[in-house]
Amino acid sequence: MAQINFEDFEKIEIHVGKIIKVEEFPQAKKPAYKLWIDFGDLGMKKSSAQITKLYKSSELIDRLILAVTNFPPRQIANFISEVLVLGVVLDDGEVVLIQPDRDVTLGKRIL
Repeated sequence: MAQINFEDFEKIEIHVGKIIKVEEFPQAKKPAYKLWIDFGDLGMKKSSAQITKLYKSSELIDRLILAVTNFPPRQIANFISEVLVLGVVLDDGEVVLIQPDRDVTLGKRIL
C-alpha cells in the first residue's frame, strides 16, 4: 500500500452526518439503499450504500455515520450519490458502518 503524507490526508473531507431517510434501491446492480443524510451546516446529501444484508432500513434512521463529502457526485442507476458512507469491509464483503461513539454536532469534520 502506498504511503501518503498528512497534507494528502487533509484533502479528504470526512464529516459526521445523521441518516434521516432510507429507501430501497431496486435499480442498483447490487442490493443497496438510498440514504438521505443531514450534515448540519453542510446541508442534506444523498448516498447509495450496499448495506442491506446487515441493516434493516428502520435501523438506519437517526443513525450517526461518517462520510467522505468531497468526492464528485456519482450516478448509480437513476440516483446521484453525493457522499461516500464509510464502513469496515468484512471478509465476506459485507460492510459495517463506522460511527462516533457519542452524539456530536452534525457536520463536524473528522481528522
